[in-house]
Amino acid sequence: MPDSQPQPSPSSSGPPSGPDETGALLLCGARLTDGRMVDVRLGGGRIEAVGTAGSLGPGPAPSGVSATRVDLRGHLLLPAPVEPHAHGDTALSADFAGPVPYDALDVQRRATEAALLQLGHGATALRSHVHVGGVQGLGALAAVHAARQALRGLVEVRTVAMPRVLTGVAGADGLAILRDAVKMGASVVGGCPDLDPDPTGYVEAVLEIASEHDCPVDLHTDGDDPARLARLAAMAGGLRPGVTLGPCGGLARLPSQAAARAADQLAAAGVTVVCLPQGGCGTVDRRGTAPVRLLRAAGVRVAAGSGALRDVSNPVGRGDPLEAAFLLASRYGLRPEEAYDAVSGAARAALGLPEVRVEAGFPAELLAVRGTRLSGVLSLAYSRIVVHRGRVVARTSAVREYCGTATSTAPELPRQGRQGRGEPS
Repeated sequence: MPDSQPQPSPSSSGPPSGPDETGALLLCGARLTDGRMVDVRLGGGRIEAVGTAGSLGPGPAPSGVSATRVDLRGHLLLPAPVEPHAHGDTALSADFAGPVPYDALDVQRRATEAALLQLGHGATALRSHVHVGGVQGLGALAAVHAARQALRGLVEVRTVAMPRVLTGVAGADGLAILRDAVKMGASVVGGCPDLDPDPTGYVEAVLEIASEHDCPVDLHTDGDDPARLARLAAMAGGLRPGVTLGPCGGLARLPSQAAARAADQLAAAGVTVVCLPQGGCGTVDRRGTAPVRLLRAAGVRVAAGSGALRDVSNPVGRGDPLEAAFLLASRYGLRPEEAYDAVSGAARAALGLPEVRVEAGFPAELLAVRGTRLSGVLSLAYSRIVVHRGRVVARTSAVREYCGTATSTAPELPRQGRQGRGEPS
């Protein structure tokens, strides 16, 4: 099997045999971001208890299901990230010579592999934008839904229906197919108003359908038109459960005063901005990352997504939330805690998912990464263990070896996994 493809783990603590199987799980010796070393007991998809390392037992296990211990010494335990901006229907299509094929089986295969790659990085839920209408009709959406069903119990997949045109004579078909997409199971309505001859009319149509079906809205826009953003914010202000915009890279190209006004308007409307620091996506032509510090200072919720995953708009896209956080910290001036929140807490809120903390009672959606501090984890996030609904669903193990060192005479050097002095950061 090629290295780029997800591979099943032979480990006894790998994915369960059935999507609804439930067992007790004890995570032993993990480090939290506040420096504490803890045991964490999981059960029924939630965190049952958190105690000092060595203080917890596995607890009572459901009948017939054995409790499992996972040694997390040398790992930092975090709330799992989520992916708020994926494109499952175009993922992994960069090598195609012509247009992306929309054969149902091919879309399902690529969407499944892409979701598993993102799960391996730590994302236990993702929002996948899917084109509807045109030559593919609802076929791509049906294929991504088939992938979603196949992945049940491993990763949670939500879909955004994206019609191209919604106004004028040509928009009538788009409106009809968008309504059909919601009936078919798309949980979010979206699209790209920048590509419609009447961007304001496009937004009005999306908001109307979202209001009819009580759906969230997730729209692609470059955000380089302050007047258009102001109208969008005014229209979106009263919509619940909420409106998300992205990638909004054009906001960074506006004059500072215009960008600040736009940020204040988005904050007042309760709009979430999902930036794409790893690169763009095919729906919005221009690259660039939204001004995250300006938006956060104005009170806008800012989440970070991956965007294109090895398609024609970014043939080397990784789909890695931790890389998105790394870029926010290294290039855009966020503290590591703020950067990680953009791919975890803020991203979960953007998707309408419950908050996760490493505390009793919270959902057992967790990511363990080898390291001791968040800054080190964002720098060298090699080995990862992913927990979804209280079960280990993915592992990535990396071992680095240095060969030919004169260890008998050299001073003590750090080694991967060593505890105490020389422990990896």
